Amino acid sequence: MPTPRPRRWWTATSILVASLMTTPVHAQEAAPSMAGRSTVYAPTGAIATSQPLATAAGLAVLQRGGNAFDAAVTAAAVLNLVEPHMTGMGGDLFAMLWSARERRLIGLNASGRSGSRMTREALTGKRLDAVPLFGAAPITVPGALSGWVALLDRYGTIPLAEALAPSIRLAESGFPVSPIIAAQWAAEVERLRQDDGARATLLIDGRAPRAGEWFRNPDLATTFRLLADSGPGVFYGGTLGRKVVDRVAALGGFLTLEDLAHHRAEWIAPISVPFRGHTVWELPPNGQGVAALEMLRILEAYDLRAMGHNSATYLHYLIEAKKLAFADLARWVGDPDAMTVSADRLLDDRFIQARRAALDPDRAATRVEPGAAVTSSETIYLAAADADGNMVSFINSIYWEFGSGVVVPGTGFALQNRGAGFTLQEGMPNTLAPRKRPFHTIIPAFVTKPGANGEEPWLAFGVMGGSIQPQGHVQVLLNLLEFGMDLQDAIDAPRFRHFDGVRVGLEAPIADSVRRALAALGHELVALPPGDAGGAQAIMRLLRGWAAGSDPRKDGMAAGW
Repeated sequence: MPTPRPRRWWTATSILVASLMTTPVHAQEAAPSMAGRSTVYAPTGAIATSQPLATAAGLAVLQRGGNAFDAAVTAAAVLNLVEPHMTGMGGDLFAMLWSARERRLIGLNASGRSGSRMTREALTGKRLDAVPLFGAAPITVPGALSGWVALLDRYGTIPLAEALAPSIRLAESGFPVSPIIAAQWAAEVERLRQDDGARATLLIDGRAPRAGEWFRNPDLATTFRLLADSGPGVFYGGTLGRKVVDRVAALGGFLTLEDLAHHRAEWIAPISVPFRGHTVWELPPNGQGVAALEMLRILEAYDLRAMGHNSATYLHYLIEAKKLAFADLARWVGDPDAMTVSADRLLDDRFIQARRAALDPDRAATRVEPGAAVTSSETIYLAAADADGNMVSFINSIYWEFGSGVVVPGTGFALQNRGAGFTLQEGMPNTLAPRKRPFHTIIPAFVTKPGANGEEPWLAFGVMGGSIQPQGHVQVLLNLLEFGMDLQDAIDAPRFRHFDGVRVGLEAPIADSVRRALAALGHELVALPPGDAGGAQAIMRLLRGWAAGSDPRKDGMAAGW
């Protein structure tokens, strides 16, 4: 067996709390990797997020006796503050959670709808051929807060006020900004300067905070304190909601107070496919999780392990499967109320066999049509697990960096631009219409496996980053199930990202010989910086205790106790 790669401890921000638990999760072979973090092993509970202060806040909840759902909401509120370009109560939320008490997996869709005044004609009348990406026009109802409340009310043990308390304290006193976040923040300064609220809230003397520089957001503290005192109704139809919709209307947007009051988070049933002795779960549309499942179904017929990890053949098959699944995604997926073909149909044997037959093993497809039966993003993902065996796979996003770029003065949070996910093309499941859920890129994932008492929870994981998400889900999962990697190595391993046509990004550790072979197959290769390769977090259940990992492409960390 090759000598394991050396650990570069100066890059590792994960915390190993239970040092006695050293039995590996899988036998592994050394593979090129992005960093030298170790998997976190812990006996009692674990949490993995994209920013250390959020991880610390969630871990403190677990240590005080709170459960995984309490920890997830607490961490999400802190991320609203410390990673404001990615997430917050101005965005949407999806989650899958394993309830140890109920012994089942449950899905939560807390995505908002378009405003009742948001019509296709309102935009085409302005001679627009697409929903604008920024400004007030693409702002849809923020659903994240409703998801936080739904999780706590149904499965949590602490009130909303307690979950918001760490974020309130940090927002008032301040914190030093972490380096990757600082760099991403700086790239958006010009856009933030264009909105009065964003400029006042998110910039320091007209610039982004630097790495290590102290940053405060007292407006967010005020908003969260109002929610803690008055409850979510103050936003969904109350005084805070009025403040938001009045500002959005003044900027040319389409939300009304009734749109906010009408919003509800929904408990839903996840969808799944079997793969290599496990069951892989995603949420049904309006998200793109079905694409990850379709990719796995197409690929299950091939001996991927024999191809070799990140070999040219292996990557070619994954890339081509992605093209097929995404062609179906674009044509057939949107608000489930507007879909004419179900997600189950996209995963059935006949359909998958036809899609698999369209995969050319010898040439990159330049154009892929959707199957005959059927039709970039800024996000945080976190996972948490507790002493009782509860697990949560949780994703919260405002879509692009700082969403719409609009911050209502005095509120402290950016509003999402998720309406830009609609199409103005007529007759599609995702065609813009009033009070309609847009197609969503953000997807949590979950894996179960057979146990003595039926299906048992095994893995909560996700990969942030727009269209990389289904691609990342498949790559991380194959690293685990096909190549027996340790959890952190499965996250670290270099990735591809297919963009469009034959353009494919490869991370630097992928060998030049592989690149030449892919080019010979017709792929156009481009560089893939770590920021474009997605960011993963994951927690795995062991026979006793937990394993957790956090992506070195982000500032975050995994921790356990």
